[in-house]
Amino acid sequence: MTTIRDDRADLFSKLESPDMQPQYWARVADDVDWTVESTHPLAGRYHTKQDFIDATFNRLDGVLQGGVKLEVEHLYIDGDTTIAELLSTSTTNEGAPFANRYCWVCRFEGDTIVEAVHAYLDSTMVAYTILRNELANKDALT
Repeated sequence: MTTIRDDRADLFSKLESPDMQPQYWARVADDVDWTVESTHPLAGRYHTKQDFIDATFNRLDGVLQGGVKLEVEHLYIDGDTTIAELLSTSTTNEGAPFANRYCWVCRFEGDTIVEAVHAYLDSTMVAYTILRNELANKDALT
């Protein structure tokens, strides 16, 4: 019998590889309420899974070699809430490590992440990486 801890550990481990991430997103509600805290270019409140993916993961895919890769460092579970501490193992298009740390607070209904997702991260690292690499991408096109 699989425990909730084992299930959640398996779920969040899907973020380690872009090829496995669709299995993670399949367990996020289409109408999820997802908040990325702070004032960097990815910050905001997203009311659908697709809006969140487009504004964050898809945007980062353009500035990270091989896309977003997040490794689980710690999981904390209390009832319907799971807190995941994640470490980015991605590399920027410039070849620099994108070793950002994330803390996601997720509320589940059954097996599905449904609301009150708050993501905390290193704002300066995100802003710097996006702005430098998106600018470099634009320059390469001209």
